Amino acid sequence: MILTPKSNTLKRRGLAAPTIMQILPALVRGGVERGTLETAAAIQQHGGRAIVISRGGPMVRHLDRIGAIHHQLDVNSKNPFRWPKIRRQLKAILISEKVDLVHVRSRAPAWIALPAASNLGIATVSTVHGRFLAGSAFKRRYNGKMLKTNHVIAISNYVKELITSQYFGIEDRLSVVHRGVDIDLFSPERVNQTRIINFVDNLAVPEDVPVVMLPARATEWKGHHILLQALAKIKDQPFICLMIGAGDGKPSFVSGLARFGDKLGLEGRFRLTPIVDDMPAALMVADVVVMPSITPEPFGRVALEAQAMGRPIVAFDHGGAVESIIPGKTGWLARPKDVNSLAEALLAALSLSPRQRKTLAKAARRHIEQNFSTETMCYETMKIYRRVLERVAAEKKQKSV
Repeated sequence: MILTPKSNTLKRRGLAAPTIMQILPALVRGGVERGTLETAAAIQQHGGRAIVISRGGPMVRHLDRIGAIHHQLDVNSKNPFRWPKIRRQLKAILISEKVDLVHVRSRAPAWIALPAASNLGIATVSTVHGRFLAGSAFKRRYNGKMLKTNHVIAISNYVKELITSQYFGIEDRLSVVHRGVDIDLFSPERVNQTRIINFVDNLAVPEDVPVVMLPARATEWKGHHILLQALAKIKDQPFICLMIGAGDGKPSFVSGLARFGDKLGLEGRFRLTPIVDDMPAALMVADVVVMPSITPEPFGRVALEAQAMGRPIVAFDHGGAVESIIPGKTGWLARPKDVNSLAEALLAALSLSPRQRKTLAKAARRHIEQNFSTETMCYETMKIYRRVLERVAAEKKQKSV
C-alpha cells in the first residue's frame, strides 16, 4: 500500500511535524544524491520537515525548489583532527533546527554526526549504499560506524548479506529498502520526439544501426573494456556502442579505452561521450542497455532506468543486478566476467524481433512500476523513520519514569 502525500505518514498525533536531517558528503551528480533529494521531498509530502547537510554542490538548487533546507558544512572531511570543530558546528545546527532524526548516508558524515546526535538524544538512521568491504581492522572499524544507529538501511539484499557476514548482532535493526526510479521521469510516454532527435543530433548517432548503450562513470570496474571484448566477438552484427559518461574520464582512461577498442577491430563502432542531461531520451535511442560491472554493483540504478524505459538490460549475474533483472523476461544475466557469455547475451538482445521487443518492454515497465518506484522506496523509508521516532520516544519516556 502506498500512502498519498496527504496521509501524513510521519506526523504523530498531538505532536509537531518531525524534523529529519539527512547528511551526505556533497550534492553532486549521483545515485546517493538523487536518493537524498527524493527522500527530502517525501519527508515534506508525508508531514515532516526536511533538512540536508553537505559541503554543497550543483544539486542544492533542487532542494531549494522543493522548499527543503540546506546547511553547508564540511561533513565530507576524512581528517579526524577536523571532526571536533565540524561536530560542534553541526551540533549547533541540530539544536537550532530542533532536529528529531538524523539520517547519515556515508561514513565520514557518520563519524562526525552520530556522536553529536547521541549526545543530544536524537534518533538516528543510516543507509549503506556501497559494498561495505573491510580489508583491515582499521577499515572494519571505520565502516562499522555506519551501523551505530537506531536502524540501518541496506539498498539491496546483496549489501545486507555483506553487512551480516562481517558484523553480528544487528539483524533486528537492519532492513532492505531497494533504490527506486522516478517512473514519471523515466517513462517512454513522456519523452517526445524532439528530445530524442536532440540527443541523436548532438551525438550524430546513425539511425540505421542498433545502439548498444553503457551509461556509467569512467572507471575500470564499470566494465568498459570487457564490453568492448564482447562486442568484438559479435562484430559481424550491425551496431554502434555509446559509452555515455566515459568521455568525462581522465585523459589516460579515455585514450587507453579508445586504443583498446581500435585494437579489437571496433574502430568507428563505439563512442566515448560525456554524461548527458536527458537520460530518458538517451535510453529511448538504445536497443540494448549494458551494465557489465566486473565487480558486483551494490544495486545498479541503470538497470532500473533501462527497464522503466522498456529497454532490454544485460548485466553480469552478481550483486544487486540479480535483484532487479528477471532473466529472459526483462533482460539477461551473463556469467560474471565471462566475455563469451556477455557476447551471447548481447546477441540475444540485439536479435529480438519487434514483437518480442514489445513484449519485453511491457514486462520490464510493469516490473519496475510494481517493485522499484521512487514512491515505494520513499514510503518504506518513511515507515522506518516513524518506527524509529516512536521507539526512541518510548525509550525516553520510560527512562523519565
